[in-house]
Amino acid sequence: MHKGMAWLLALAMLLFTFGATAEGTYTMAGFDGDGSNHDWTNNRFFDRMEEKTGITFEYHQVNDYDQWCSVKASYASGETEMPDVLFKAGLTPVETQEWFQAGKIIDLKPYLAEHAPNLSALLAANPDWEKAITMPTGEIPALPQINELQNNNAMWINRQWLDNLGLSMPTTAEELTEVLRAFRDNDPNRNGKDDEIPLTFLTMWDLKFLGHAYGLVANDFNVYLDENGTVRTTLDSDENYAFLTWLHQLWEEELIDHTGFSSTDTVRAITDKDAPITYGVMLAPTPLSLVPNNALEQYEMLMPMVYEGKQVYRDLGGDVVRGAFAISSACENPAELVAWVDYLYSEEGCRLAQAGLEGEEYEWHEDGTWSWLADPQTVASTVLSEVTMSEGGIMPGISSVEFQRTYDEKETARAISALIELKKMSVEPYPLVWLTAEEENKLATLQAEIGKYADLHMTWFVTGDMPLNDDTWNDFCNTLTDMGVNEIVAILQNAVK
Repeated sequence: MHKGMAWLLALAMLLFTFGATAEGTYTMAGFDGDGSNHDWTNNRFFDRMEEKTGITFEYHQVNDYDQWCSVKASYASGETEMPDVLFKAGLTPVETQEWFQAGKIIDLKPYLAEHAPNLSALLAANPDWEKAITMPTGEIPALPQINELQNNNAMWINRQWLDNLGLSMPTTAEELTEVLRAFRDNDPNRNGKDDEIPLTFLTMWDLKFLGHAYGLVANDFNVYLDENGTVRTTLDSDENYAFLTWLHQLWEEELIDHTGFSSTDTVRAITDKDAPITYGVMLAPTPLSLVPNNALEQYEMLMPMVYEGKQVYRDLGGDVVRGAFAISSACENPAELVAWVDYLYSEEGCRLAQAGLEGEEYEWHEDGTWSWLADPQTVASTVLSEVTMSEGGIMPGISSVEFQRTYDEKETARAISALIELKKMSVEPYPLVWLTAEEENKLATLQAEIGKYADLHMTWFVTGDMPLNDDTWNDFCNTLTDMGVNEIVAILQNAVK
């Protein structure tokens, strides 16, 4: 079926679904993620929430991002009647502001103290979270997902290779260089072949995570907020020049993957469990991105390199994802729905969303860990899709670090413990702010050109396709200025005042 026709049918179904509803039943719509395996109408999560709260819903679930954007557009234009509640709403900050100003969604802040004690306590203990979801005019039109342990693009090093060669864990850029040389020269996988790739990566985006070894921790706009509250770009800094010089050295010595600017994870992945492991260091959320399950125990997270006495890494996701839950002005009893969603900001509600019910889907052990009652295949094929709800779109509520950490599976627990340690050294380069639609559009336009130009030329500096010297560097910096990098800085500076 043509995608446009699918959208029209979806909108038609939405109009049908949100007709007359039974008394005490609310209408709910949301985006459950591309290709979701959930079925909201038959998922035990909602059944159990109904048993707890007495609240029922009629659902309009969308599993295609473009379709959800089309549905949201129909709400914004008034073509389609708003549901009572948007769950896994995926509202952008601009949509949140514009919909609130248009009277389509309501301010939830007046309801929180009385009807959302769990969320209120979290916000009181974490003022930055409250600031992130509060508009400049003081309202909170949408509630967030809170997850203090979101995936990061971490560095993973082959601990077995270090042990085979009698090497210590590197702690600086210089020490890492020496380790990579040893990985290249000394057959650490012990197969008698010259097949080791000391450090693998994909694109300049990956490599920029190594920039922390030279004090560079920036967001995707290549900016950061310094300790004095000033927004700065890393692109034209002396530290970036030194970082790119180092990367070129690694490239010339074949210490980093020469397919890194052209390959894909699918091509790089080692899927044969009997194949030799060829990667020394990788940049990835988990080693499973590139190596089979039986090789996981070889890898250990490489903590941030020390630069000028500090270890600082980029916090990729932050703790807060905005726009997960909103209530429309059509809802007759917002307080009841605020109380309903507040349960998801509790430890118990988190577990219900992530794992179901204790004794039915999972169990606790005497050592304080928990495990699934079903076998892994059943969990993957049935339990996650039919009983839980946290997978997929942006789920309102909190994802408990403690619950993740106590999962009874050795490699998972080890990776989560490492992520907890990495989190302690990680910072958000730039905070969540509220921008107008005009500012968002201007930033997007500038970044589309500047980001492409910067990444391409930094790639050339790394590979040597463009020599890195004073003349080429000055040209690079001057071009960035001409293209408007300072306008990006100015927009983001104004937003944090």
